[in-house]
Order: sequence, then structure tokens, then C-alpha cells
Amino acid sequence: MKIRHFLYNSFLIEHGKNKIAIDPGQYFSLFNFKSLIPKLEWGSITHILITHGDPDHHWQSDRVAEASSAPVVCGRDLVKVEDGKTLLVDPRGKELTSWVPFNNVHPLEVGESVVLGDVDIEAVKSVHLPIIVPILWFKIKKQPGPGERTGIGSVGFKITLDGKTVVNLGDSIFQNAWTGLKPDVLMLPIGGLGNNTWTMDVSDALQAVELIAPKKVIPCHYNVPFLWIRNIAPADDQLFKREVEKMGIECNIMQSGEELEI
Repeated sequence: MKIRHFLYNSFLIEHGKNKIAIDPGQYFSLFNFKSLIPKLEWGSITHILITHGDPDHHWQSDRVAEASSAPVVCGRDLVKVEDGKTLLVDPRGKELTSWVPFNNVHPLEVGESVVLGDVDIEAVKSVHLPIIVPILWFKIKKQPGPGERTGIGSVGFKITLDGKTVVNLGDSIFQNAWTGLKPDVLMLPIGGLGNNTWTMDVSDALQAVELIAPKKVIPCHYNVPFLWIRNIAPADDQLFKREVEKMGIECNIMQSGEELEI
């Protein structure tokens, strides 16, 4: 199995004929406004997983789905049905003012699962807190909840393929519900400092690693740009790595485009 990371919470998991895309979002730097997962990969993707509807996780999902004809798995709250059509929040729309049709969508509640080919995908709990966005000398707070775009459809995923299990927690704060997952690979956010208060920070993430007991860990969603801000989610990944390794667990720091084989 091969895993590639593209910053934020964007990953490709490849094994055999399967290429699973997690959160095909967008860079939001004024100096690097492009797809997280390179366009040359889109046509060969076999599964698309969306942890929630924030643009950095969802921005390119309809385009990837069109290019690949891959099934889409997401949280149930990201989906609605109108006139017999399955609609998802518009990836590039404003708030909840527009919804767009998707084909072959599999919405899940926490604890539900779907088998697509030889890939088993289960939704696990993920809780997204409010976003605080600094705009010049102002701070704009985006609160998750009914009728709001922020964090809509938030779930994590437990992906089982050929006897190996990968867990991706999306953007989440710590949850006791993760006890006993014990995956081969755990992907979790660590950049919950500064203005990024909607995910775990290093301390919370270490507590999650201890609870979940994976074989390998990949920290994500930290030290990333946003508009003119160079680092919206600061984290000391080397400190995190040292503390994870004290637990006897392998920790892999991955830069954009880097690859890990398991």
C-alpha cells in the first residue's frame, strides 16, 4: 500500500487497482492557488472520500468525480435529495446558498459503513469546532451547526483494504469514541494553535494517538498557508514525532507530494 500526502488533509491511498482520494481540496495561498491533489491524478481515482464541506477539503471534489466517475463517500449532513437528485453542498459556493448534483454518492452516519469493490469504508466520529479567520485587524468566527457551512457533514473514515486499516479523522477535536480503533495508519490533525481552534493541537493529538494505538501515525492539517498568512495552523511536528515515538509508535512527517509505503 502506498500513501501520498498533499498538505491540509488531502491524501491518496493506492493499492492494486484502487486509488482512494481523501479530501480533494484546494490550496488557499495567494501565491499557490491550485488543487491539492494534482489534476494528472484525477482520472485514475477509484474512490473519493470527503470528511466535511469546508473548501480546503471539498473544493475540487465535483471535478474529481466528473473526471474519474468514482463513487463519493461523505457524511450524511453534506447531502440532500431534491426531485430525486442527490445534491452536495456546492464545493465553490457561498455558505449553503447552492447545492450541486453528484452521481454515485454514499452518505454515512457515524458507525455506518459501505463496501465499494474490495474497499470497506466506515464513518467514525469527528467533531469540528468554530473557525476563527483573521481578516486584517478583524477576526471572523464561523460557527458549525444547523444551517451553517462550516464543518458540515463532519466525519472521519476507517478504510480497510487487503487486511490493512487506515483511519483519517478529518478536522476534529479529541473524542473518547476513538477507543479501540487500532489502525495500521492513523492520519490526524495537530495544528490547533493560534487561530486554528477547530482541530486538535499537538497535546490533544498525542492523547488521541495513545487512545487509538495505531502502528504508524501521519500528522496533518498544520503549518499550512491561508491567503496572505503563511501559517494558519502552527505546530511543532518534531516535538509530536518525538513524543509519538516514545510510545513505541512510528511517526511519519510528510511534506506535500511525499510517499509512504506500508
